[in-house]
Amino acid sequence: MLEGKTALVTGSTSGIGLGIACALARQGARLMLNGFGDVEGALATVRALGGEVDYHGADMSKPAEIAAMVAACETRFGSVDVLVNNAGIQHVALVEDFPTERWDAIIAINLSSAFHAMHAALPGMKARNWGRVLNIASAHGLVASAGKSAYVAAKHGIVGLTKAAALETATSGVTVNAICPGWVLTPLVQKQVDARAAAEGVSNDEAKRRLLADKQPSLQFTTPEELGELAVFLCSAAAQNVRGVAWAVDGGWVAQ
Repeated sequence: MLEGKTALVTGSTSGIGLGIACALARQGARLMLNGFGDVEGALATVRALGGEVDYHGADMSKPAEIAAMVAACETRFGSVDVLVNNAGIQHVALVEDFPTERWDAIIAINLSSAFHAMHAALPGMKARNWGRVLNIASAHGLVASAGKSAYVAAKHGIVGLTKAAALETATSGVTVNAICPGWVLTPLVQKQVDARAAAEGVSNDEAKRRLLADKQPSLQFTTPEELGELAVFLCSAAAQNVRGVAWAVDGGWVAQ
């Protein structure tokens, strides 16, 4: 379905981003990965699917590096047809205790980076009259949790940015949508599980159960593979009139 198209996925060396990258590669897309950690492992995973893949190590807190990444993708593959803004970090603290530098970093990486990537990629998409922008928000883009002020603010911002950009591209072949996962067992969430297990003196499995029970009625983690399949649908012709949606994949979290 995406043969001849190129997808740039930020934060794609593990977790949700890698799951989405793999799903797009299975549909024939060329991939530009980005992120930290096991870069070679991520590249090998995508290559194993038969896809053409490259990597750019842009720091998503730096606008100039984001613009350079988009330009590098266009130079390497000829275009950026699918942009998945997935990069994100987390910090948990009460507002009065929240370190200013952590607030600034979360807003920069979780929100501003999506704007800078869209700013660079949308002109090419509009010129070709085809493009898909998928902003990975969160259930926390729709509802809040205590102790996560910066993350909640950033993800609410992502949903608003998505809606505004969707209106600006509404008469074109470019669509802009957000995906709002609930709990996904990514390395970021596993750290929260580990911290809860230690704080409450329970096993890791029990900490996972308690984490899910707090918010996610299905008592099941959403998987990166499921999010990847949703991304594929949103890139398809069937989704050409899906615009400005914040699509929850959260086991019933925001239905409560």
